[in-house]
Amino acid sequence: MEIKYGIDKTNGLVRHVSNLMRDKPDLQRLYDEHAQALFAFLLNFTRDEGDTRDLLQDMFVKLSRQPGLLRGARNERSFLIRLVHNAAIDLMRRRGTRNKHQEQFQGEQIPVFAPTPDPDEAEFRDELANALAELPAEQRAVVHLKLWEELTFEQIAETLGIPPNTAASRYRYGLDKLRERLRPLYEET
Repeated sequence: MEIKYGIDKTNGLVRHVSNLMRDKPDLQRLYDEHAQALFAFLLNFTRDEGDTRDLLQDMFVKLSRQPGLLRGARNERSFLIRLVHNAAIDLMRRRGTRNKHQEQFQGEQIPVFAPTPDPDEAEFRDELANALAELPAEQRAVVHLKLWEELTFEQIAETLGIPPNTAASRYRYGLDKLRERLRPLYEET
């Protein structure tokens, strides 16, 4: 059996590809551990399922092509969220439709939460999803990371590339708007 340029002639490119994959991150593990949270974050941020899927796929392709990208990352999830957040902002800028995009989908109900058989819980989830959709994207991103990903303000700041005080104020303003918007629901009881 002759091996030339890392390619085993009896198995075609199998040996060459396996050598290339040796240094790449464990994409399956990354996908299993982070894809659902990244999808939820992106969907909440972009308000478009197609864009969310495309951005998530692009990020995993980027990771497969640049295996060293995660080296030195202190927190994998925070690093991955920052990657998809930056990609989403770049997408919006490239399209030049940031405001138009937000206005177009602001009134559209996007299922952010899992369905529930309890009608009261379903109503609350719908109202919360609508209230979240009304927040500016910057506040919505911080609220999502704080409440659903349970990140600290320092981690949010690092993830989004903003100062910690900015993360804290966006969270506070976002919560204030959510409280005001949802007040009729909790005053009913």
